[in-house]
Amino acid sequence: MKLGAHMSIAGGFEKAIERGLGVGCQTIQIFSKSNNQWDAPPITEEQAERFKRAARESGIGPVFVHTAYLINVGSPEKAIWTRSRSALKTEVERATLLGLPFIVHHPGSHKETGEQEGIQRIAEAVRWVIDQTPKSKVRVLYEIAAGQGACIGHRFEHLAELLEKTGRPERTGICLDTCHLFAAGYDLRTEPAYKKTMEEFDRVVGIDKIHAVHLNDSKKELGCRVDRHEHIGKGQIGLEGFRCLLRDKRFARVPMVLETPKDENYTEDKMNLKILRGLLN
Repeated sequence: MKLGAHMSIAGGFEKAIERGLGVGCQTIQIFSKSNNQWDAPPITEEQAERFKRAARESGIGPVFVHTAYLINVGSPEKAIWTRSRSALKTEVERATLLGLPFIVHHPGSHKETGEQEGIQRIAEAVRWVIDQTPKSKVRVLYEIAAGQGACIGHRFEHLAELLEKTGRPERTGICLDTCHLFAAGYDLRTEPAYKKTMEEFDRVVGIDKIHAVHLNDSKKELGCRVDRHEHIGKGQIGLEGFRCLLRDKRFARVPMVLETPKDENYTEDKMNLKILRGLLN
């Protein structure tokens, strides 16, 4: 099993690899651009090659992308939806240039227009993005949501419907976030609770659809529908839930990364990875 963390690309894409090595990562997640801006300078061939060489020499992999937070392909506002759709296409193109296997994407918010309408808009946009990038092999992974506001994706049924309506199984999948999962009301705290949750996921969506996992404890209680990440074992999920997940052989080849709070020297990432590896062993 490969464990890692989200790493900054400040100073160049290859710097994320250097930071990951320093922390002890075997896999990392990055933003391919500023996470709170629409536009970004294009990736040059030289930048892409430097990154690919650094990743290859480091042994870190897979590296994957989290899309920018501004994107909302669930929006009922035509201008926002169109711009978001185009931005998501750019994210796929940038990941393709960097040679990455998938991007993690928050499904989006329906803005109080109804879940079904929102799901339809999201699926339509992602299907368009995939059809517009036929030479790419990059998957778009729908990330389970915590359930805040009008966000879509906090029920397994939402995820199953998004995959079905998108209709491109070779280019789609799911990213499981433990904090979001717990906040949405799916318990992980004990072995029986973990088994029940995963049995339901497998029945509704399919365990084989999970291609990445975000490892985050939750500051808030079960079913709170509030997205607040906490250090491993310091939140409401506790160590047993992570032990069950890490020892689940179905996820042996699924990359898992931290999105827990960070300090300037990544000391907290090192601490969390040490705890996770202790649970794994």
